[in-house]
Amino acid sequence: MRLVRGRLAGVSVRASFGAGMWVGITLGLVAGSILGAVLAWMAGTILGWQRDLAFTLGVARALLPLGDQVAALRWMSTNWFLVIPAVAIVVAIVAGMVGGLVGALMAAAYNRSPRHAAVIVELPDGADDPSAPAMAEADMDATSRPDRAGIRRGRGAGRRGSPRTRSPAD
Repeated sequence: MRLVRGRLAGVSVRASFGAGMWVGITLGLVAGSILGAVLAWMAGTILGWQRDLAFTLGVARALLPLGDQVAALRWMSTNWFLVIPAVAIVVAIVAGMVGGLVGALMAAAYNRSPRHAAVIVELPDGADDPSAPAMAEADMDATSRPDRAGIRRGRGAGRRGSPRTRSPAD
């Protein structure tokens, strides 16, 4: 193996959209769960506050702030086990779409920029030979997918300093 320096010519917009979407969904589920729990707790707190205020002031609940929302607040407080996952899923969907769009926009902006990141790629020892493209095509036909640069497979992949060996089945 020998190392070759180069530059990253472009980033897949589709893959960046997918990665951004997964990050957005994950963060959205966490934030949505917290938001749903806070909403369910606040509904119960507002109902208790209204009950105490109506008793203290002697005013009908309908005249208090959020008095016409008592039924919705009571439902949210009683069915908190439905409110929390529902809010989490809605927030996750929105955050996933936003994350995907941000990822795709970042990839598109990178692809349009004149400066690109420097990368180091591992090439097999015979990469300078004229027969190297033919060997690469034979490898692709045998494995049905190309090797990924920088990922070491095979025997000795986890040991530092050991050469990468390939069997005929690879």
